[in-house]
Amino acid sequence: MNRVTPALGALVLTALPAHASDAAPRPAHRDSYGTKATYAPEQSAHSYQRPPAGFTPVFTENVSRHGSRSATDGEDGDLILALWDKAEAVGQLTGKGEEFGPKVRALQAAMAKIGYGSLSGLGKQEIHDTAVRTAHRLPSLFAGIARDGEKIDVVSSGQGRAVDSANVYAAALADTDPDLKPLIGATRTDKDLLYFHKAAGGAAYRDYIANDQRLASTLASLTDQPRTHEAAHSVLRRLFTSAFVDQLSTADQVAAATAVYNLYAIAPAMAEESPDGEGWGMQRYISTSDAAWFGYLSDTEDFYEKGPGFADSDITYKMADVLLDDFFRQVEAKKAGTSTLGAELRFTHAEEIIPLAALMGLPGSTKPATPTAPYTYATNPWRGAEVAPLGSNIQWDVFKKGDDYLVRMLYNEKETAFKAACHPVSKGSKFYDLNELEHCFNRG
Repeated sequence: MNRVTPALGALVLTALPAHASDAAPRPAHRDSYGTKATYAPEQSAHSYQRPPAGFTPVFTENVSRHGSRSATDGEDGDLILALWDKAEAVGQLTGKGEEFGPKVRALQAAMAKIGYGSLSGLGKQEIHDTAVRTAHRLPSLFAGIARDGEKIDVVSSGQGRAVDSANVYAAALADTDPDLKPLIGATRTDKDLLYFHKAAGGAAYRDYIANDQRLASTLASLTDQPRTHEAAHSVLRRLFTSAFVDQLSTADQVAAATAVYNLYAIAPAMAEESPDGEGWGMQRYISTSDAAWFGYLSDTEDFYEKGPGFADSDITYKMADVLLDDFFRQVEAKKAGTSTLGAELRFTHAEEIIPLAALMGLPGSTKPATPTAPYTYATNPWRGAEVAPLGSNIQWDVFKKGDDYLVRMLYNEKETAFKAACHPVSKGSKFYDLNELEHCFNRG
């Protein structure tokens, strides 16, 4: 679970360049939602490159974050509602503040109803639609799987929302072709592979999070700064009178404003559970600039705790090698003729997607921070909303011609080049020879 915590002078907020795709338009101010941003494919199926002549798809594999969900607990709502109740009792609410309390109570009730940390209606739809697009993208592959009786393996972290995402995806895939249904295995659990930050392989990482003083001091210096306090005061003034806000300590102001931001960030994921099915309108209660600042603080925490982190350390992402190794192992087994699988489908969490993106050098995850250049939006392209939004995914499609095997990678359904050390089959191509990938990732 990611929480903004109370963050060098006023840092410049800049937007990432738009992705070159004709997929669904990205919501305005998407970056401000951090890794709670809802999912949309980043490329239209109509614009994918065709494989080189003679190559046909023989295997696909993915790793997906679970879909949109409710908040993992009611802490943020409880905190701000306790403050709201006090303000109401003494007549210290603003006009917007009067609306805010009932809105938060309704949102809390909706999250409690589906279960804290559980997939929302939107989350189920995101995963369902991703599965359908995968089937439509590779029709001959899935027709071949059905014809030849190959198996489809489904594996999750074992956590409820990941298990549910796996089951939704598998059911949607089966619905595209009923002949696939008996070939899809029951969702199994592999914590070492898909919950590695909490498994044995993540022991050193957990020690880093709990005890590393450089991490703690860096996060403190980047969060506890004047802009944070200004933003916190601004957020609360939308809801409460000046007199009420001013009697709160600085720390309490930041904690309360953070709670407001966290509710703003999770609300779009709960859109289908809103009274009109269109959303909760939480953007009314936090300005664009304040949401952007708290979104930056959220990204700061994720960047240093899960992403590229410090330039002289790989502790945040080294443990993701178990997952990258599995990607290669599955393709190599297919090539060797020792695999009976047509697809390998994995479902996990941001704590696994973010480190894997850094380990693989995916777009936006290639630049770590240094003592003289800490993480800021102005100097680093890393954005949680792009790296690991809810429902984010990495997929390898494998194509065969004779004894040759090519791999194409999709990142949030956008054709994506492998790291610069890897050379595609031709300039500008998104297809890579398997031998080349094994060489550039130092396998064998």
